[in-house]
Amino acid sequence: MEAINDTSLVMQVAVFRNKRAFDQLVRKYQSPVRRFFLNQTLGDVQLSDDLAQDTFVKAYTSIGKFRGLSSFATWLYRIAYNVLYDYLRSHHATDGMDSPAAARLNSVGTDCNTKMDVYDALARLKPDERTCITLQLIDGQPIEKISEITGMPQGTVKSHLSRGKEKLATYLKQNGYDRR
Repeated sequence: MEAINDTSLVMQVAVFRNKRAFDQLVRKYQSPVRRFFLNQTLGDVQLSDDLAQDTFVKAYTSIGKFRGLSSFATWLYRIAYNVLYDYLRSHHATDGMDSPAAARLNSVGTDCNTKMDVYDALARLKPDERTCITLQLIDGQPIEKISEITGMPQGTVKSHLSRGKEKLATYLKQNGYDRR
């Protein structure tokens, strides 16, 4: 029923340019898209809002290209992933976590007085690892959907998930969060 509703709304936007139908899609997916960006930017609210806005603008302008081969949510996350990648590339953060933009992202959240901050743990991951980890563990996406969203082969997604989980576990153990 939910997919039919999304498809119906998409058709109304694509064919009739029905802005109310698009508003419904935005209301439905705004929080998940913002949460995706908050996790990727390590809590930078302003940047996350800007990237989410860019995502919805691109979705609106290219909605006629939606073919229904995947769910609307997967298609939208793919746009969000591309917006993030374009942002990181334009700020040279794809060179690795030592780049200036990545260093700025890594510093977000480290001023907290708490012993362990989720963003500190996520900052230890490479961007692709962080994307795969947050899509699976926070957004509940299966490997197949993560592969569709990122355009990575499923084996690559699994590798990023494995390495990312290992890094998170190591970080948590080093900070006193041992399972005993």
